[in-house]
Amino acid sequence: MEITKNSVIGEVIKEVPGAEEVIRKYFGGGCFTCPGINVETITFGSAMHNVDPEKIVEDIKKLQEKNTA
Repeated sequence: MEITKNSVIGEVIKEVPGAEEVIRKYFGGGCFTCPGINVETITFGSAMHNVDPEKIVEDIKKLQEKNTA
C-alpha cells in the first residue's frame, strides 16, 4: 500500500503494522473511537490536530520499510 497524505487513516492502520502508534503520537487516542477514522484522510486529521501531514506520512513510510526489511 502506498501511503500518501490522502490515505484514509483507518486503512493505513489496518495495512501497516505499527501505524496505530504513529497516529496515536500525532492525533491522540480519540481517533480510535471516532467513526470518521474510516473515511478521513491523513490530511484531514492533520488539519484537525494542527500537524504537518507529510511528517506522519514520512513516519509511516519508515515503518513500512522497517517491516519489509
